[in-house]
Amino acid sequence: MLSIHALTESDHDEWLGLWRGYLTFYEADLSDDVTARTFGRLVDGVDLHGAIARDDEGRAVGIVHWLTHPATWATTTYCYLEDLFVDPAARGVGAGGALIAHVAGWARENSCEKVYWLTAETNTTARALYDRVAQKSGFVHYELEL
Repeated sequence: MLSIHALTESDHDEWLGLWRGYLTFYEADLSDDVTARTFGRLVDGVDLHGAIARDDEGRAVGIVHWLTHPATWATTTYCYLEDLFVDPAARGVGAGGALIAHVAGWARENSCEKVYWLTAETNTTARALYDRVAQKSGFVHYELEL
């Protein structure tokens, strides 16, 4: 049975291993300072939120991070699911879907209008899950680095 709980300081080392796996998947290189600050913010839960999934034996198998923001098309907030990663060895047993459901439950409890996220077009494994649990928005993502 999979269990999911909010990140705590005691999850750091296992979170870090999953975080590094996530960054490797997206070929991203972040400084140790950014990683340390991110974990701190996830644990304090003020502006970022995080959870960790554990298998029957208590092994960390996945992480999810999210935040909320005001929206001009709603009277409440939107919930942005920013990072989702499941250890490749643990995929196919429902951890990804359970982590999304966890965020959706949190968002409902906190009166968010919706949960949304982005993924790489080439991330076909994750997109198969996303196509089952959500609807494509039809929007194209752009960004401007500052």
